[in-house]
Amino acid sequence: MVSPATAYQRPRFDPQAPLAVRMRPINLDEVVGQTHLLGPGAPLRRLVEGGSPSSMLLYGPPGTGKTTLATLVAGATGRRFSQLSALSAGVKEVRAVITDASNALRRTGEQTVLFIDEVHRFSKTQQDSLLGAVENRTVILIAATTENPFFSVVSPLLSRSLVLQLQPLTDDEIGDLLDRAVVDERGLAGALVLDPAARAHVLALAGGDARRALTALEAAADSVQNENGTVIDLTAVERAVNRAAVRYDRDGDQHYDVTSAFIKSIRGSDVDAALHYLARMLEAGEDPRFIARRLMIHASEDIGMADPTALPVCVAAAQVVQLVGLPEARIGLAQATIHLATAAKSNSVVMAIDAAITDVRSGRIGSVPPSLRDGHYPGAAQLGNAQHYVYPPDVPGGVAQQQYPPDELVGRDYYTPVGRGAERPVAERLPLIRRAIRGGPAARADDDKGGRGLEKDPQKGPENDPQKDPDKTAKKERN
Repeated sequence: MVSPATAYQRPRFDPQAPLAVRMRPINLDEVVGQTHLLGPGAPLRRLVEGGSPSSMLLYGPPGTGKTTLATLVAGATGRRFSQLSALSAGVKEVRAVITDASNALRRTGEQTVLFIDEVHRFSKTQQDSLLGAVENRTVILIAATTENPFFSVVSPLLSRSLVLQLQPLTDDEIGDLLDRAVVDERGLAGALVLDPAARAHVLALAGGDARRALTALEAAADSVQNENGTVIDLTAVERAVNRAAVRYDRDGDQHYDVTSAFIKSIRGSDVDAALHYLARMLEAGEDPRFIARRLMIHASEDIGMADPTALPVCVAAAQVVQLVGLPEARIGLAQATIHLATAAKSNSVVMAIDAAITDVRSGRIGSVPPSLRDGHYPGAAQLGNAQHYVYPPDVPGGVAQQQYPPDELVGRDYYTPVGRGAERPVAERLPLIRRAIRGGPAARADDDKGGRGLEKDPQKGPENDPQKDPDKTAKKERN
C-alpha cells in the first residue's frame, strides 16, 4: 500500500512557471533536508501520513521548504488548502478564510489547512483574530516565518501551535536539487550540462537557500540557451547573476588564508583591509557564525582591557547573526569589525590567563588562605575559616590589606596592563592597588605615594579618592 506521503501528486506543472516552482517537491520523498522534522515518527511526517492534526509554526531561513511543506501537508491528507500572505492580507481576509473553512467543515466535514506566509508581519490584532479558529480546529494553521516566533508571534498563538525550526540546507542537499533540476522533465530535462565549477559557484551563491540556487541556475540556463549553447559554465553563471565567483574553498587553503588575513588586518588596525576580507568571506558563503566566533575571540585576545566594550559589541553581532541572519547580519558583523580594527590593542588579558594556567599546571597551587575560606557551615570558625576577613567596601579607598593568593604565589603578578586606550588608567592605578593589598612601607595611610592614593584624606575631601578620579591620583603620583 502506498502511503499518503508518497501517493499525493499535484497537477501537472506549468512550464511557464519559474524553475523553483516547477521543481517544488510533489511528495515527502522528494524533500531534501529537514530530516529532524520528516524522519519516521517526526511531527510533520505524522501529520502528512494522517496523524492527529496540529497547528504549527515553521521557523527558518528563506528557501528551506516552508511553503513546500505546507502544501504537502494539505495535499497528502486531502484537506482543503487556503493561503494568505501577511504582506497583503488583513483581518478582513483572515475572517473570510475562517468563515469559508467553518462552512466547509459544517457541510462536508472537511478541514482546511490555512497557510500564512511571513506571519511575523501580522499585527497583534491580526494574529489574535486566528485564535478562535485555531483553538477549535476550524482551521489547521501552518504559519511560516523567517524571524524567531518567540519574539514575533503572540503568546496565545504560540501556545496553540507546534514550533518547528527548519535548518539551512547544506551544500550537498542543494547540490542534489541542482542535479535533479538539470535532468528532471520539470526542469531542464537534460538539455544542458552543468559544469562542476559553475555548480560550485551556484552553491556558494545559494547560502543554504534552495530557491536562490534554482533561480541562479535558471538565469544561467536561459543565457546559455539564448546563445544555442549546451554547457552551463562558470562564465554563464557569473554573467547571469552579475556576481563574480569568489575564489574561496571553505575547506581548503583559501578559507584559512582569508581568515588569517582578516584577523591580522584587525590586529594591525587596517579597517579597510579587514572589511575587504569580511566581504570576501560573506560573498563566498562563509558561515556567518564562524565569522562571529572569530570576532569574539579576537576582542579578548588582542584588544581586551584596552577597550572593554569590544567584547560586548562582538557578542551582540553574534546575536544578530543568530536572530536575524543574512543578509542583514552583514551589517552587525561589519560594525563589530570596524570597532575592533579601530580599537586600542592589548594582549594583556590572554597573557595574564596563560601565565596563571602555566603556574597551575606546574603545581604552584597551594592552600586557600584561611580568612578567605567558606565560613557558612557549622564548625568553620573552629577550623579558623573566614576569621579576620576584612570587607573591602568598609575600608577607605575600598581596598584592604590582606592576603588573597596561596602562600606560594604571594607577590606573583599575572596581569600587566598596557598604557593604551581604556587600559591606561588601569596601568597607572594597579601598582597602588597591589601595594595597598600586600602592605609594606608604600601602603601606609600617611604615605603620600602609597596609602593616600587609595585612602581618603579627611582634610582634603573625596577628590583624592582614585576610585572617583583615578587620573587625578595618577597625576599626583607622577609629580
